[in-house]
Amino acid sequence: MVQQYQSPIRVYKHPFEMVMAAYEKRFPTCLLIPVFLGSDKIGETKSVDGAVHIVERRCKLNVDAPRLLKKIAGVDYVYFIQKNKLDWRDRTLMIEAHNESFSTRIVVNETCSYSVHPENDDWTCFEQTASLDIKSFFGFESTVEKVAMKQYTANINKGKEVIEFYLKEIIDSGVAHIPRWEPSCTTPTAMDPEAVLAPRRLTIDSVSSQSIVSVEAATSSADAPAVPSVTDCDDAGSSDPLPCASNAAASPDILATTPDYRLEADYIQRYLGALTPLQESCLIRLRHWLQDSHKGKPEADRWSSEKIPKDEHILRFLRARDFSFEKAKELMCQSLSWRKQYQVDYVLETWTLPTELAEYYTGGWHHQDKDGRPLYILRLGQMDTKGLLKALGEEALLRHVLSINEEGLHRCEDNTKVFGKPISAWTCLVDLEGLNMRHLWRPGVKALLRIIEVVEANYPETLGRLLIVRAPRVFPVLWTLVSPFINDNTRQKFLIYGGNDYQGLGGLVDYIDKDIVPDFLGGDCLCEVPEGSLIPKSLYRTEGGLEQGDDIRLWTETIYQSASVFKGAPHEILVEILEASAVIMWDFDVIKGDVTFNLYHSKRSPPVTPRKEIGATAPPAPATVTASTNNVQLIDRSWVLGSDYSKVESPLVCREGESIQGSHITRWPGFYILQWRFQGMPSSVTSSNLPRVDDVLATLQVSSHKCKVMYFTEVLASRDFRGSMTSLESCHSGFSQLSGVTTSSRQSASSSMISR
Repeated sequence: MVQQYQSPIRVYKHPFEMVMAAYEKRFPTCLLIPVFLGSDKIGETKSVDGAVHIVERRCKLNVDAPRLLKKIAGVDYVYFIQKNKLDWRDRTLMIEAHNESFSTRIVVNETCSYSVHPENDDWTCFEQTASLDIKSFFGFESTVEKVAMKQYTANINKGKEVIEFYLKEIIDSGVAHIPRWEPSCTTPTAMDPEAVLAPRRLTIDSVSSQSIVSVEAATSSADAPAVPSVTDCDDAGSSDPLPCASNAAASPDILATTPDYRLEADYIQRYLGALTPLQESCLIRLRHWLQDSHKGKPEADRWSSEKIPKDEHILRFLRARDFSFEKAKELMCQSLSWRKQYQVDYVLETWTLPTELAEYYTGGWHHQDKDGRPLYILRLGQMDTKGLLKALGEEALLRHVLSINEEGLHRCEDNTKVFGKPISAWTCLVDLEGLNMRHLWRPGVKALLRIIEVVEANYPETLGRLLIVRAPRVFPVLWTLVSPFINDNTRQKFLIYGGNDYQGLGGLVDYIDKDIVPDFLGGDCLCEVPEGSLIPKSLYRTEGGLEQGDDIRLWTETIYQSASVFKGAPHEILVEILEASAVIMWDFDVIKGDVTFNLYHSKRSPPVTPRKEIGATAPPAPATVTASTNNVQLIDRSWVLGSDYSKVESPLVCREGESIQGSHITRWPGFYILQWRFQGMPSSVTSSNLPRVDDVLATLQVSSHKCKVMYFTEVLASRDFRGSMTSLESCHSGFSQLSGVTTSSRQSASSSMISR
């Protein structure tokens, strides 16, 4: 595999002529670069006017490699061929170098350039690219590659130090300015030729060859070509938060509009943070690849109608994949395609916060932590998660989470500018007081895992720290369910406090300033995050209502289905069980009217084929679940109860407004039918001689011959079942009352629970 390196643009705050004078002082040898033993000039040409000077050299370097490797290779030194083209008229230096030693086994190529800064012609830019291809090396290919890249990155920094040293030496000697070359001059400068021109005749040969040799790895350790740095600046005493980052060089507006993939080193330091040379290289290469892929394509064929992702977002994908270029590229391609398909770039513009979320969603932004990261607070324990899911649906919840993440990206950018340092992630403070089994009902966990999956894939490395406070005893259950879907890097950012452990030293004040600790956690700062409460079931929406207005759906399969139950026309679901001891699970709400819930078993399939598949089991599949979202009747009128089919659960009368959760462990394979049958008007209306005003209104709203239910069903293999009471239960909470109505069947292990 070919290893590649691409440097950012290093900026010297000195004119091109001064940098060239410093660079040439490294020849014919340099005490600061002990591995460079010298060079022989093998070719030299000059233009008539002296503006262009081309020199070709054969450079000798000491082998900085294990003694055993030297002995196997049979050499003590390695040689590189370097060609330099210095153009005083254009003020550019182009350096090309390749290895001569072991050229049939190892191919090393390097290109370096010095040029004038596009925004300030008194500054000099340096860029460098290199590639290493180890075809074979006596069986030590992997070792050679690792040593080579390690030494190469070290020598890049060394080369920068050398240039800085000689620049300082020139300035200390009294030379503060070297005139530019003029066409009318016979020499590049009017100054003393011996004082200024002599160094120029060498035209910067050996340094680049040294860095190339170091890339050759196992056999070389050379100093990289002079890598200019912003650290040697004249305004070191500036008040700018980043030393040497002037308005022209460090301005994000200037750099963000550069037409190609190039990035300046001071920009990276200021807005992206400290990166190793190889990390910088990965960032620039990925940005270059995105730029090339985006360029020239019709808008319809691009990942997004907007520009390529910002550098800080590209860096997040690289960090998520440990700076593996190919893995990060694959992850980013998938994310960009996803953003285009679902128009995520426009979420903040098009997303309108539903009233239910504004009132009942217990989360919001709250200042920032001690590191300057935006702080998001989520009072999960006080949130009616089940009510939100049934009132809004999975689509709305997912879009809201995406809008939170998109806003978080913008807040990170703003805080980067405010605090003068790179901020690419936010901190999340989760309060679990009130968390109990109602949060762990199975449909809610499925929705949560889906949201985590989407966020992990498309917003990697955006969570800087997660502070969990007041974790109750039930938290380990939730953690067991969720943690396998969170990657290792993210899990390491979790800090969990039980009880009141978050108070005092070692608690929240270690990460959040005391004056912004929320009032509900004992602080003095008023927090505007809603406290949360029970969502009225009158706000629950049927499937048709949830789909209205969604032109592009992020969530293709809804968890809850809805159905109408008519007088004389029950709604039925078919479950085909392929192996005994599978578990049929259900969770439904009676939205309108009263219904009776039944569960039947038949050895043969009903004559009517259901119209829509809503579920399946993990392999080997113990069952298939099918149903329609409107009204389906499966039991033929000619069927006889006790002969063609049998009842395996006692009938359960469910009143309007009740929530029912339950499960049935099957004893036989075959066909099971879940049935909701019309029971009648709400009991609150029919049981009173003097109905209340609310009851009269309910009577007007509910057809006397129609009921509505929202339901979720799933079939699990017995080995995957963990008990319906822990996976579905949502009754034990401050938001609902536990009904004493519980039924069971002696023929099979089953349970049903009702909450009102």
